[in-house]
Amino acid sequence: MVWRTSESGLWVRLCVLGLLVLVLPGCQSFLPNFWSRVLTLSWDSYTHQYMTEQAILNVTMETLKNLPRHHHSGSENHAGLGRGFWHAVGEVVRSNADMDFANYAKLDPVYHFDSERVDTAMEMLREFWNQTVLLVKAKEYQGARHSLGQLFHSLQDFYSHSNWVEMGQKGIYQHLLNPRAPAVPTASEEVATCAECHGFICKNNILKVMLNPNIPLLTTGYFSDYPIKPPGKCSHGGVLDSSRHQGAQGGINKDSTSPFFSPHHYLHAEAAKLATTATLTVLQELRNAVEPTTFLRLFSVRQPPALVFVIDTTGSMFEEISAARWRAYSIIQARRQDSSYALPGTFLLVPFHDPQVGPVYETDDPEQFLRYLEDLTALGGGDEPEMCFTAIQLALTNSPPLSEIFVFTDASAKDRHLYNSVKALTLEKQSKVTFLLTEDTRRRMRKRRETLSPDRFSLYTSLASVSGGLTVFTSDKDIAKVSAIVQDSTTANKVTLLHVESDADSECSHSFQVDGSMRNITLHLAGDLTDCTLHSPDGHSQPLLGSPGHLAELESLQGLYRVTLLPPIEQGQWHVTAKARGNVTFSVIGDSGLDFLYYFATEANETHPGLSRVEGSPIAGVPVFLVLAVTGLSPAQKASFSHVALMGSGGEHLQNVTLNSTSTWWASEQELVGRIAAVPREPFCVHLFGRDGHGSTLERVSSEMIHPTHVQIQVLSSSRLVPGHTSSVAFEVWNHGPARSFSLSAEDDHGYLSPSGPYSFHIGERASFSREVVLKTPHKAAAGEAVTLTLMVRARDSVDANYAVVHLTVIPQDKDRSPPSCSAMRVEEACPTGEQCPLGNWSVSLAVKDRGHSGLAAVQLSQGEGTLLLLHHHHRGSHHGPREGHHGHRAIEGSPHEAQGLGRDRMVVGEPPLNVTSWVGGRPVRLGYVSACCAPTAELVVWDRAGNSRRCHLVSPRQQRAIQDQPARSKASDQQPAHSCQVMSLVMLLSSLLATGTV
Repeated sequence: MVWRTSESGLWVRLCVLGLLVLVLPGCQSFLPNFWSRVLTLSWDSYTHQYMTEQAILNVTMETLKNLPRHHHSGSENHAGLGRGFWHAVGEVVRSNADMDFANYAKLDPVYHFDSERVDTAMEMLREFWNQTVLLVKAKEYQGARHSLGQLFHSLQDFYSHSNWVEMGQKGIYQHLLNPRAPAVPTASEEVATCAECHGFICKNNILKVMLNPNIPLLTTGYFSDYPIKPPGKCSHGGVLDSSRHQGAQGGINKDSTSPFFSPHHYLHAEAAKLATTATLTVLQELRNAVEPTTFLRLFSVRQPPALVFVIDTTGSMFEEISAARWRAYSIIQARRQDSSYALPGTFLLVPFHDPQVGPVYETDDPEQFLRYLEDLTALGGGDEPEMCFTAIQLALTNSPPLSEIFVFTDASAKDRHLYNSVKALTLEKQSKVTFLLTEDTRRRMRKRRETLSPDRFSLYTSLASVSGGLTVFTSDKDIAKVSAIVQDSTTANKVTLLHVESDADSECSHSFQVDGSMRNITLHLAGDLTDCTLHSPDGHSQPLLGSPGHLAELESLQGLYRVTLLPPIEQGQWHVTAKARGNVTFSVIGDSGLDFLYYFATEANETHPGLSRVEGSPIAGVPVFLVLAVTGLSPAQKASFSHVALMGSGGEHLQNVTLNSTSTWWASEQELVGRIAAVPREPFCVHLFGRDGHGSTLERVSSEMIHPTHVQIQVLSSSRLVPGHTSSVAFEVWNHGPARSFSLSAEDDHGYLSPSGPYSFHIGERASFSREVVLKTPHKAAAGEAVTLTLMVRARDSVDANYAVVHLTVIPQDKDRSPPSCSAMRVEEACPTGEQCPLGNWSVSLAVKDRGHSGLAAVQLSQGEGTLLLLHHHHRGSHHGPREGHHGHRAIEGSPHEAQGLGRDRMVVGEPPLNVTSWVGGRPVRLGYVSACCAPTAELVVWDRAGNSRRCHLVSPRQQRAIQDQPARSKASDQQPAHSCQVMSLVMLLSSLLATGTV
């Protein structure tokens, strides 16, 4: 880790990290990502991120090497895999890490192979595999990457959390994903698995009966307070695991090289090696299951950008359709002559008019795409407006991330209500939308069904601005030549050097930096210029609107000025000054392998230390981390990057953010992180600065505009879609501003929502509001179908808005064999000592959910002297925060209050099961149990609609303490308090690190 700090600053940072160790409440898997190594002071730990990246990279290079020579250029340099590849890898990595951060997964032992939930975890692992293969074969690659990341996380955790390594196993456990492979039984609940261990380092604490070479037994460590750890069982262990104090004390996890967090840290490398081998094996088997070329498409390996056309097909669009055909043919011919492509890429066409939109024509065959275009005819219509945003929405949901979408139309949008949903999808996919508008009053008079505003194209302009695209107002005469921007923008390795917008009727000046890796530099100036001059780094200038010059060649068209720099292109800083009538957009692009990807993240200090990606727009005025990956650097290239500048839409400088390298000897790309002390309140883009090996300046720009906000929407849980069943997505809206009203809308691309809104509600100052939406999947829905759900929230009194995008999958309606699960959320007690136990009570709240697709059916209290309660307030609209909000809305689900139809909402032993089918509808249910202290145990039974059941055991905190081994409790008095021991050990470790120069 390289930090640009003074020696005193280093000590401050180490002290802060030491304090973080003491306050972090839990950690239960291989460390999620690079930042976890910082928080745990274990610089040489293998993380989920590293193992996943390296496995994908290795199998990808192996696959390319084995392709026929005509499919690839023969280069084995991973720098040439393309920006799309690293974006795809990042999606898998973040899905993997989300298992440690997401509310639905971070505390569930099944997702992490904890608490001896081996059989259930294996079932889930195989479900992830089947879902991944299904989605890849259906060409739903984004959903497949998400499922693959989840699979990798659980698979990797098995080797860290189980005793597989301690058994002396040198190979991976094949039975995890292959039911026909030999299985190792899991220790039953009554079998003790661990001996006592009272230090941070635990050696030989797994009982010998577990490691018998003839009849070995599997175990995994118990973590935290639930499920309750039986006496003699192994704990996960580490300073963040509260179960480590219960007998048998200690732990067995191998998550890191730090003894503070991993009692078996000395076996970390062996566990990581097996986890990596298992990850490699899954990727190789996936490649065999779907064929090598499909495997490469899954990771967007060396593919050109997708060619995506959204075309208005009304009768006035003949010239535009002809221009799109000709441009597509030109692009396809150019790509055939480029040997750097391993695959031809994706081609997508969405025609539209009113009321018909689509169908979506998608293919990997360029000849088929040309046939689709040939079949387009400009007929009918002739009136305005048209269903443009519906078509763009279809293009976004069906195209890969980082796509450039080109919209050909001469009409405004009838479906303006979809603008926020389309904007959210554009930002989530990091795609650009460019509009080629050919309104020409001299040749056409569209019938208009309504009075149209003069700014009827303003939403097009806004969407192009947010996404980093262009809006070009041109004519039929020039559309064929204007469409050259499609070819300019969709070549491989296209990077942005400048993207700014200038106000109306103003003189402006902007600069861009050309480095030695750049070639084919083009300026697109969209607007109506009255004067424009180009200045080279050596002081020469050329008036672009005058006679031809030696610096650049100008093609002047209606609405667009296309400027091409002439070779040899001088390196250094170029300037362009201009005057215009109205607004003008400056975009400078060129060819270079060097580019970057980025995302915003917050420090997650809950169950797993690390950086958790911010979904949607960042919150204005608060600190956030910027994580940036530089792509396209070969191992031989020397480059360093010092900072990014956050720039306003007009090119004004807002603030600098210093970057620190997270790269170490094993990094596959240059990853950087910077801390933004306070997110600007104005919209901004990210401008990267660095230097190459010769000291020359490097600059790259990400053209999309980030709109900071004061409202946040967070998805709490989501379920898979099953034909004929109802599913739900729970979410929470946080208001980071004053008390006010909000509107919420939801859209999905298949019409499964019931209903979709919009809805209004009030949230107090710095408070939150929880809700859920319900989707009804029809019986005819096909397995493997991907459904994109977009949630949008907007303040009614300001521009504050945010979004969340959820990718859902329709799974086959196979027989549900997965029993429900119980997870304790909170355990409390107020029990007096001695014989006064009837005067006190203890309580536990539980989340009960169905792991299959049939939904919960019934619950019953089978043992215990207390009362089981059905808690109602959690699932409908609920407020959280210092100020209670006002309920002024209707339920998104459109169903009555929870208690209606139940007949009762509490039970005691001896009463029949309570039917919850009609109430929960496939959602998790929250239960509470309250009992006198004299009855410290209880048991409840939960059934799903397929007949699967689960017995959930409840134990009071006092009873948990009572069942701990007496020797362990007697020794506790001789030990220092846990926090003192941790502080002393931490100081010793830091001293050792500093003395050896490790830090």
